[in-house]
Amino acid sequence: MSSLKGKTLFITGASRGIGLAIALRAARDGANIAIAAKTTEPHPKLPGTIYTAAEEIENAGGKALACVCDIRDEAQIQAAVQKTAETFGGIDILVNNASAISLTGTVDTPMKRFDLMHGVNVRGTFACSRACIPFLEKSSNPHILNNSPPLNMETRWFAPHVAYTMAKFGMSMCVLGMAEELKDQGIAVNAIWPRTVIATSAVQNLLGGDDVMRGSRKPEIMADAAYAILTKPSRSFTGNFCIDEDVLRADGVTDLSKYQFVPGAELLPDFFV
Repeated sequence: MSSLKGKTLFITGASRGIGLAIALRAARDGANIAIAAKTTEPHPKLPGTIYTAAEEIENAGGKALACVCDIRDEAQIQAAVQKTAETFGGIDILVNNASAISLTGTVDTPMKRFDLMHGVNVRGTFACSRACIPFLEKSSNPHILNNSPPLNMETRWFAPHVAYTMAKFGMSMCVLGMAEELKDQGIAVNAIWPRTVIATSAVQNLLGGDDVMRGSRKPEIMADAAYAILTKPSRSFTGNFCIDEDVLRADGVTDLSKYQFVPGAELLPDFFV
């Protein structure tokens, strides 16, 4: 499949950043996008709401459905998934993109923050997958794509921020298990992760500000890599932990300079790779 035209995507955390970039790339094909996120009012430090995202998606050529959804809440997930299926006639793709982060050590991680990361990253991914699978089973090329890293069991990725690493690796364990579990149904389950830091509001506000932004790539590299994965045959491409630039290079993209946030700047590697 070379296009997402007419396909329906349910994307968590799609009001900004990587989730919105993936939505806009699909919208250019004429896809239907359900934006499952919490932001309904402008935030002082974060760009966009589900409504501004919907407008951007419509302007890009897609059809948008703004779903107010806290993915820690099972009832809200079920309602958003049901509304998406009713609006567009089904669901073809789930992108588990929403994530919470706190790069803190054990003593410096309040249990409230621990619960947030595990509630959003692990539980939210599992719950959204569980809710979408009955609809994905009816699709001709169903995909689940998690924004999570390769499972790299080295102490250097755990020691500085064990709670965050556990939460992100929980998303990756969903890939490992569900890919095999859902293979007979033809539902692909893969992960996508960036080689470098990606220029998002989280980087700007939490991970080092302007200096780190300089060494980042734009979210569009993740969007283009996700697009390449989601247009592959689901029965033959599943259970993979993909790195954005590797996916693009495999598809013949040789010049990645257009994705740099600051042209010519030295790129900073992301965690877990």
